[in-house]
Amino acid sequence: MLTKHRGEFYLIMGGLIFSFNGVISTIVLDHITPFRLAQVRSIGAFFILLAIALFIDRHSLKAPKKLIPKLAAYGVIGFAAVQAGYFLGIQRGVPLSLVLIIEFTAPIWIALWIKYVRKTYVPGSMWIAIALSLLGLILLAQVWNGLSFDLLGLLGALISAFALTAYFLIGKSFGTSRSALSLTVWGLGMATLAWSSSMPIWSFPFEVFSIDMDLQGVFAGNTLPGWVLILWVITMGTIVPYIFVISGLRLLSASTSSVIGMMEPVFAGIFAWIWLEQSWNGIQLLGAAVVLVGIFIADRARSAAI
Repeated sequence: MLTKHRGEFYLIMGGLIFSFNGVISTIVLDHITPFRLAQVRSIGAFFILLAIALFIDRHSLKAPKKLIPKLAAYGVIGFAAVQAGYFLGIQRGVPLSLVLIIEFTAPIWIALWIKYVRKTYVPGSMWIAIALSLLGLILLAQVWNGLSFDLLGLLGALISAFALTAYFLIGKSFGTSRSALSLTVWGLGMATLAWSSSMPIWSFPFEVFSIDMDLQGVFAGNTLPGWVLILWVITMGTIVPYIFVISGLRLLSASTSSVIGMMEPVFAGIFAWIWLEQSWNGIQLLGAAVVLVGIFIADRARSAAI
């Protein structure tokens, strides 16, 4: 029982910190593009976690040449694309919790992949999950008003959802042959290579580190240097919650972990409401609840199918 509660604590703490990082990222994105923030986040987290992995278990980082293409896809899609879509969504003004809710529709796309690509059995409850999730998203976006949120921002969130789907599917294909730390280091490393080749480091807007950034919302008028907030995104927004989540996953079942993980959009909505004063109307709150129920049912269907 103590182990179970410890696992729950780790996952809740990971979700809390990940969610709060969305607020910090929103502030930083007023001064840097989503792609540059994803780049610096990947590079910073990669080198720190690489140092940790080399100290703890350097042998786990070894990989045969035939595995490199899969590791590259895992990093470019599962790390670079997920972050880019996520940051694009919140930079374009889509509420933080809505971006996360759309991203968390990944279990639905995974189940559809299993059903129509792998031709494997998927429980009938999957169709209920899809219907609920689509209904909830319609309520959230209030499409009858001509779409309440930025279309490009919503597209970014959807790209993040598809990339997260690939992240889970590719990650699952590794089985237990590689440790979570090893996969994360490789993933961040490949993402770092992708960002560095597409956006050279020497053209990075280094002045962002010295800019005094307004903290917005209830703290408007107060500032912190850019390097402080970016360092937070790298450490407290990436590395620390990753350690919490991985620790929790080792102590709890996949189904329990996924249910607790669904609290992340809720936490994000609370932080954004308190700090950034992002509020939703009653219809949008109902839509968010309907989507979360759909995601829960979809995740159960996915667990039964895999």
